[in-house]
Amino acid sequence: MAKLRIGIIGTGGIANGKHMPSLKRQGNVDMVAFCDIVEERAVKAANDFGAEGAKVYTDYREVLKDGSIDVIHVCTPNYNHAEITIAALEAGKHVMSEKPMAISSVEARAMVEASKRTGKKLTVGYNNRFRSDSQHLKKVCQAGQLGEIYYAKAHAVRRRAVPTWGVFLDEEKQGGGPLIDIGTHALDLTLWMMDNYKPVSVTGSVFHKLGSRPNSANAWGPWDPEKFTVEDSAFGYIKMENGATIVLESSWALNTLDVKEAKTTLCGTEGGADMEAGLRLNGEAFSRMWQQDVNLKSGGVAFFSGSEEKDSDLEMRVWIDAILNDTEPVVKAEQALVVTEILEAIYESAKTGKTVYLNQ
Repeated sequence: MAKLRIGIIGTGGIANGKHMPSLKRQGNVDMVAFCDIVEERAVKAANDFGAEGAKVYTDYREVLKDGSIDVIHVCTPNYNHAEITIAALEAGKHVMSEKPMAISSVEARAMVEASKRTGKKLTVGYNNRFRSDSQHLKKVCQAGQLGEIYYAKAHAVRRRAVPTWGVFLDEEKQGGGPLIDIGTHALDLTLWMMDNYKPVSVTGSVFHKLGSRPNSANAWGPWDPEKFTVEDSAFGYIKMENGATIVLESSWALNTLDVKEAKTTLCGTEGGADMEAGLRLNGEAFSRMWQQDVNLKSGGVAFFSGSEEKDSDLEMRVWIDAILNDTEPVVKAEQALVVTEILEAIYESAKTGKTVYLNQ
């Protein structure tokens, strides 16, 4: 069977850290085009990950002219996800865009419409769905073991881990800070577990309290306060059509020891779950409460000697399988649109001081 031919647009951190290594480990794809505004980065990517004869570009439009390319991976800063994705779909390519889907709901909706109009598949890089704890918890939820999930918390909190490279601190190019960067993962994970994509109201708070401080302690060294134009923390209170409620917390810098990122807490009528220390389930039986720590090691037995598939490899494999088998991607574009709508509403609510009502 002929291999899918893939073009990578944006060969920076996320492409090198996730997309290209994991695609390289798939046996049914070839990466044949690499594009970056910094040509040296694209050349290096082609040398490290490209198929024989892979081409290098500095203008994504030139990549899309190649009719032999089947799939495009968009790994650029947030502000041009929509522009490149729509152009790629209209050029007849299937697209995986990195998260967040876009910096506005208008752009995200245009991406969904372009996918429907062209008949090409579109997915978004919410890789935390493919962790072993997430995969197991999804099965628990689908089996109804938690019952109706009516309260949840989406966690994306760092004590001091502000990304100081690239354009992470640039509001114009990123669309926001920790909310749109890591809060988006926690929210996606939570909505997916609940299988609930009908928000009706959002109330948000956004803070710029610590970003202006020079010489701050930070995992990647002090940030430049002059360049820190995004929030350092943001919080949201989300109500769904069926009355379910989600609390979202996100921060790159917060004075707390209660740190956890891309995790969810779920409370249902029949049981609960959290990712506090591994995956924990809880419930009651025969008038007694119980708690279960889920063993997520391969096979769950001590003598297993094999190796597990990496999370990112699983993400890429099921995406490629969806294309080859003409099935729906695990991360549906319509779901990612709802995430974008909620994040946008948190920012709007914080700015206006009012609750934002959706789908009215």
